[in-house]
Amino acid sequence: MDRVTKLASKTAVVIFSKNSCCMCHAIKSLFHDLGVSPAIYELDEEPKGREMEKALQGLGCNPSVPAVFIGGQLLNSAKTVMSLHLSGRLVPMLREAGAIWL
Repeated sequence: MDRVTKLASKTAVVIFSKNSCCMCHAIKSLFHDLGVSPAIYELDEEPKGREMEKALQGLGCNPSVPAVFIGGQLLNSAKTVMSLHLSGRLVPMLREAGAIWL
């Protein structure tokens, strides 16, 4: 869990993902379209990916991916990210974290 929390706090936006996950692709595309350059960790490519996945589940992520952290804060699920985006609250959150400037 320490590895996940350290990685999550290093960059304004961190996404834990898997290449085979369609929702992960959608979330990564959303952030790129918003002009964000998130740190992305593909758990199916990481040497300690299984351990990281278990740590994310321990933090309450179910399913474990996509797991999104903004400003070190866990947003937990794709549903949460999309709800924030549709309500207009995601961009201000990204600005506050320093992920975007406009």
